[in-house]
Formats: sequence, C-alpha cells, structure tokens
Amino acid sequence: MTHRVTVKVAGLQPVQMLAALAGIAFIVFGVVGFTRTGVGDWSTHSFVLGFSVNPLHNLVHVAVGVLGLIMALGSGLARLYGWLLFLGYGAIFVWGLMITGVLAQNPASQFGNPLALNTNDNWLHLGLAIFGLLLAVVPARRKLIEEEEEPVLPEQRSAAFRDSHDGTTREHRIEEMDPTVRSREPITNEQAVVDPKTDRVSKDKIKH
Repeated sequence: MTHRVTVKVAGLQPVQMLAALAGIAFIVFGVVGFTRTGVGDWSTHSFVLGFSVNPLHNLVHVAVGVLGLIMALGSGLARLYGWLLFLGYGAIFVWGLMITGVLAQNPASQFGNPLALNTNDNWLHLGLAIFGLLLAVVPARRKLIEEEEEPVLPEQRSAAFRDSHDGTTREHRIEEMDPTVRSREPITNEQAVVDPKTDRVSKDKIKH
C-alpha cells in the first residue's frame, strides 16, 4: 500500500473572513455617514469621527462594503478585493494629497473635491491601501491530505499479460477452464467431401 501526500486549501480562508469584516465596516461607516449628511443634498458634507464625508463619499463606502461581502465568498476573489482596495485607495490617497496641497501639482484640479476629502481622510485612505495590500498577500491556510493507492497484484499482472497474447493462448485458457472444450483438429479428406444432404461421404470426390 502506497501513500500519496497532496497539499490542498482547507476550508474557509482567513482572507475571506478579513474581506467580509472589511465589507461590514465599510457599510456601517457609510450608513452612519448618511445619517449625518442625508441623501437629498449632495453638496453638503459632515464629519464622522473627524473624517469628512458627503453623500457621494458615503455611497462609495457602502458600494465598497457590498463588493467586499460578495468577493469574500471565495479565497481568490477575496485576494482580488485586496488588490482593488490597494490600487483604489492608493490612488485616492495621492489625489487627496493634491487636493489638500501636500503635493504642489494637481492634474485633476478641474474635478474639484467631489468626495470632500480632508487631511484625516488622506491618512485613512493610506491605511486602507496598506490593509488591501496585506489582504492580497495573506498566506492561505493549507492542509496535508494522504491518499492511499491500491497496489497491482501479481495475479492481475499475469492475467493482463496473458490477455495480450494471440488467439492460441486464449483457446488454451478456455480449455483449462472447461475440459469439454477441445481445440480444433485438422479435418480429413472424408470430412471435406461430406454431402450436407445425406451426411454421407462421396468417396469418388476424395482426392488421393
């Protein structure tokens, strides 16, 4: 009996749990933001724990949270969600630095500040980008699985070898199993000229 060891991903992965928790946190933060800003006037903004928010910013949080819950259903999707957080909030962090004047040039100045970003938001978005990177590279929890392989018995090998022989060998095996079966012998001249109607031998047709 031989054993074959394989490594497989085991059950619910930590990255899925982290993605789901992040999704819930985003949704809660977005809903709380809506309670401060409302949904009627999209130009108003307010503060939640010192972070500046407006209805559009809240909507982004809720959408990112729902996406996190959906992508937490698979380990690969959860890691992809981490990459999306890293790239998306990394870009928003750089954009926020331009808006708040930390970076001198702002190539997107014509768009204004639609998310009502402030300095606290910038540091929060930097933290979210780092969290997304960690989410994308978190190692998978794996499990060693031993599988048993049935050995090939010598009798099975010899049987397969005999089956590969020609018709003579197969007839010999049939005779061994059933003694009433005999191999065919060459027919005589008399048997070759038997009249099928009378079952008699036509001696004049026998060739000597």
